[in-house]
Amino acid sequence: MKRITLISLLLIIDFLNPLQAQFTQIELFSGFDKTNFTVFSNYSFTKSQTLSLNTLAFFQKFRQENEAFDEVGVQPTLFWNITKNIAIGPSIYDNSFAGFSKRLSAKYAFKSSHLVFVLIPTVAHSEQTDASYAEVFLQIQYNEPLNDHLSLCLNGQLLTIWDEFKTHSRSYQQWRVGVSFNDVQVGIGLDMDQYGLKPINKTSFGLYYRLTI
Repeated sequence: MKRITLISLLLIIDFLNPLQAQFTQIELFSGFDKTNFTVFSNYSFTKSQTLSLNTLAFFQKFRQENEAFDEVGVQPTLFWNITKNIAIGPSIYDNSFAGFSKRLSAKYAFKSSHLVFVLIPTVAHSEQTDASYAEVFLQIQYNEPLNDHLSLCLNGQLLTIWDEFKTHSRSYQQWRVGVSFNDVQVGIGLDMDQYGLKPINKTSFGLYYRLTI
């Protein structure tokens, strides 16, 4: 937990420096069953964006009867862009539930005027279990302009993790539908979380607010 606190502090300092962060997205999702706060930033070291640092930090808090599933995580990833759409790079991940791990990820990203599609497969080694695991992350964003200032937004994020490449550990599906005005999105959301070999399912409805800087 001390590592998470330290990295989170450094992360916040970085977000407050407008000269460094080229892209920062902050989202608050809250409902009767769960509150989730997520921050994602992208910082490129070169004008050509060949080398970039992606940093994810999140805090997830359930209602009291499900507080065993509360989670805090921080993950910086250094990506080297091999082509316009493909990148590869190492990362470290510190999670209050799963512990510390070292990771290697590949990323495929496609962007158009309306659509963003990101696929990130990862192999990693956990210090807590002293074992390897596989992870796949998928993000889809679709924006449909309604007028010069207002857009309809559809967002989806999906994650699945398999210990030793064969045993289900953790998955989630996060869906958002809303409208955006300039750099702000508001709308409704659905989070579906699964834990363990015989998955324990947690479903949460709520509202979300997303700010892009």
